[in-house]
Parts: sequence; C-alpha cells; structure tokens
Amino acid sequence: MFNERITAWMEHAEQQIEGRVKEVERIIDQNQWKVIRAFQKHKVSDYHFAGSTGYGYNDRGREVLDLVYADVFGAEAALVRPHFVSGTHTISTALFGVLRPGDELLMITGRPYDTLHKVIGKPGDGNGSLQDWGIIYTEVALLEDGTPDYEAISQSITPRTKVIGIQRSRGYSWRSSFDVAQIAEMCSFVKEVKADLITFVDNCYGEFTELQEPTEVGVDLMAGSLIKNPGGGIAATGGYIAGKQRYVELAAYRLTAPGIGGEVGAMLDATRAIFQGLFLAPHMVGQAVKGSIFAAAVFEQLGFVTHPHWSDSRTDLIQAIRFTSDRHLIAFVQGIQQASAVDAHVVPEPWAMPGYEHPVIMAAGTFIQGGSLELSADAPIREPYIAYMQGGLTYSHCKLGVLTALQNMLDQNLLEL
Repeated sequence: MFNERITAWMEHAEQQIEGRVKEVERIIDQNQWKVIRAFQKHKVSDYHFAGSTGYGYNDRGREVLDLVYADVFGAEAALVRPHFVSGTHTISTALFGVLRPGDELLMITGRPYDTLHKVIGKPGDGNGSLQDWGIIYTEVALLEDGTPDYEAISQSITPRTKVIGIQRSRGYSWRSSFDVAQIAEMCSFVKEVKADLITFVDNCYGEFTELQEPTEVGVDLMAGSLIKNPGGGIAATGGYIAGKQRYVELAAYRLTAPGIGGEVGAMLDATRAIFQGLFLAPHMVGQAVKGSIFAAAVFEQLGFVTHPHWSDSRTDLIQAIRFTSDRHLIAFVQGIQQASAVDAHVVPEPWAMPGYEHPVIMAAGTFIQGGSLELSADAPIREPYIAYMQGGLTYSHCKLGVLTALQNMLDQNLLEL
C-alpha cells in the first residue's frame, strides 16, 4: 500500500513513542472514570435523552446535562447547548455576557485565533463587535520563548480591566499551547494584581488532554465547541460554557434573552448524542493525541520541525509541522484528505474562508462538518508554511492519514528517500 521506506518510518516511529502512548492511555482511563462518575452522581437515565420542543420548559435532560458537564469540569455551573453554532460563537457569547461598555478585555496570550478578530472588531466598525459596543480591547504579546510577559501584563491591568483572556491552544501560531498548570499560574498572578478580575479561557482543543481542566484551577469562565473534544465525534453541533454560576448565567442571558437564560431552549433530538459524545470523549481525545505524537515522530525523522516534539507532554490536539514551501504544505493537507472515509475523492485547495485573514486550505473529510476531533488538517497559506493537524477518532486513522500524506508528497517528488 505504501512505499517500503514509508512503512519503515512508521515502524520506527511506533517503537519510539511506545512510552508516551502508555502515558496517554493512563490519562484516558482517569478521565473516562471521572466522566462516568459524573453520570452516576446525577443518575443519568434513558428518559434524559428525550428531545423537547417549543420553549423546552422543564427539559430534565437538558438540566442534567448541564450538571454533568459542571461536575466533569469542576465548575459551579455549565451551559451546554446545540444552539451554539461554533466555538467562536460560544466564546463570543461568554465575552458579551460578562463585558459591558467601558469595560476592558485584556488578552494576555498574544493575538487570538483568527476567527476572533472579527468578534473583537474595531471601534465604530458597525458590525456589533466588542469594540463597536464600546468595550476596550488590549493584548499583551508573549515573550520570545512563548511564555507570558508578566511584567507587561501587570503594567497593562488598569481599573477598567474586567476580563483577562487566555487562549489555551496555539491557534495559527508557532508557540506551545498552555497546559493547565501554566493557566493556573496566570490566573493566580492577575488576581494578585486585581482581585476582581474575571479570568476567561478559550478551551477549544484542550478538553481531556490532561487530568484537570482550567475551571478546576481557578479559571472563572471557559468555553469550547462540541464538534471538538467534548462532543466525542458524536455531537452534531453545539458548544459549552462552564465556570462560576453568575458568569454562566450572564452568558445564558446573552445566548437567549435577559430573564430567560438557560431555562428554555428546545433540545429537539440532540440530547442523547451530546451525552454519548461526552461519555466517549476521553477515549476519542486520547486516540487523537496518540495520532499527533505519531505524526511528530514520523516527520521529525524526515528533518521537518514539529511543535510539539513527539516526546513533549500534550495539552491540546494540535500538531504543528513546519514545511519549507507552500507545495509541501498543500501536498500534506491534500494527503490527509485522501485518507478520509468521507470525501476522499475531493481535492482541497486554498480559498478565502470567512473569518480568516489569509487563504486557508483545509482537509476535512469528516462525518460532522468541521468536526476537528475527527482527522483534519488546515493551514493559512503564508510564511512560515505551517500545517496544523488535529483529531482522529481512531489511532489507526491517524496513522493512515500521516502515511497517505507522506505518500502524496513522495509522489510529487517533494521528499527524498
């Protein structure tokens, strides 16, 4: 099926990463047991899976779903809904929920992910962005080594600063993602400077990669997407917000309307899939993490620079691989698409995707459109040429994706044996 040399690279990589894979499997076990205990505590039963219609009053399944999520994430409350259309929508809802005109959002992990740029906006842009509503936005760049600039953060916090924003994942940047211990340190630091700050984390891609979540170590509010980690590859849409009761309530008012909040909202037939996706999530996330470790080990053999290194600990799904040309990058992403069970015949090309500032190429042969817990890869077409691979519902599929991408690059004379 593959060139003999590619098969040799695979075998060498699997031997190399055996110890790291066992570490990931221990994390899977602990997180799986934590999820099951939360289900048991709240006596989840099949009648909780029934859909609701209309206003969705007294939907006990929806209520228990929120309680289970809150327990799993060590939070006071959670809002888990199929009505969130994306991670960006969920994050936007949380921020608009707790910020008011004249307040300041201070992002302390540098420039956020591209799709949030429009949410932040510019003063008077007329699009209803944060700044259009008179919310002040400031960001502090990371130091050259990718760590927070605590001196600059301290100097940037003012009486008007209300929310501290932290992006856990790397986004489209060549830096390490922040693990939960680093997030705890950031929260502790800013609270010492100004005790009433609200700490907010964009937790996309991070859930269940470690034994703790940000809300277990001092984060006041966090948000994520159900078509990423916590949906387990089963939830067809949605997002979650978790944290302090009052802040989750304010976010719920933004999602629906003041005075209504999370008390209504027909779940239709989504509840079962969201429950089942959460049950599967620790295992599925672990499969994807093992796939990322494998990808790093293989591409490092070939002389490409990866981030994180195969032996590094993981705090999100994303494996960044830096190529030497746009041809390498495009061939890699197209190879990931070729390995898909869905739309393998489609050849992705760079295009001006809404919400992004550069042409983007995406491999997304997924059962859930945009489901990045499934094997996928994407990249902005700009220097340096970095591909971001994530997901994989099975480790076998991850391996197939990596090897097919290598074969595609080899077929185009982009690799030397």
